[in-house]
Amino acid sequence: MVTNTSGKKKTAIARATIREGNGQVRINSRPVELVEPEPARLKMLEPFRLAENRREGISIDVDVDGGGVVGQADAARTAIARGLVEFSNDAELRDAYMEFDRSLLVNDVRQSESKKWGGPGARARFQKSYR
Repeated sequence: MVTNTSGKKKTAIARATIREGNGQVRINSRPVELVEPEPARLKMLEPFRLAENRREGISIDVDVDGGGVVGQADAARTAIARGLVEFSNDAELRDAYMEFDRSLLVNDVRQSESKKWGGPGARARFQKSYR
């Protein structure tokens, strides 16, 4: 059985493929243990902290595009958690994820606001000197 899921955060998109295997988790074809920086790696592995022994017996391949390091970590985290819930078909695990952090299963829809004219950013305006 193969399960495909996805996760998003800002402009980062992660696509996860979960199949029966030997417990490997790969991010962009690299073992998750080699992902740097460490806080991003810990964030990606967060779904396994709640699903104690679910890592054995499955292999997860995640492809992440776009965004920065933290956005990619959040997107991969969502894709992995969704995949574990869908693969195991376990409502108890889904409830545990929702109680711990809703963003494990639900994409963060916030986007950065676009820049407008008359200023250096979305809301900031250029200064006036009056002289």
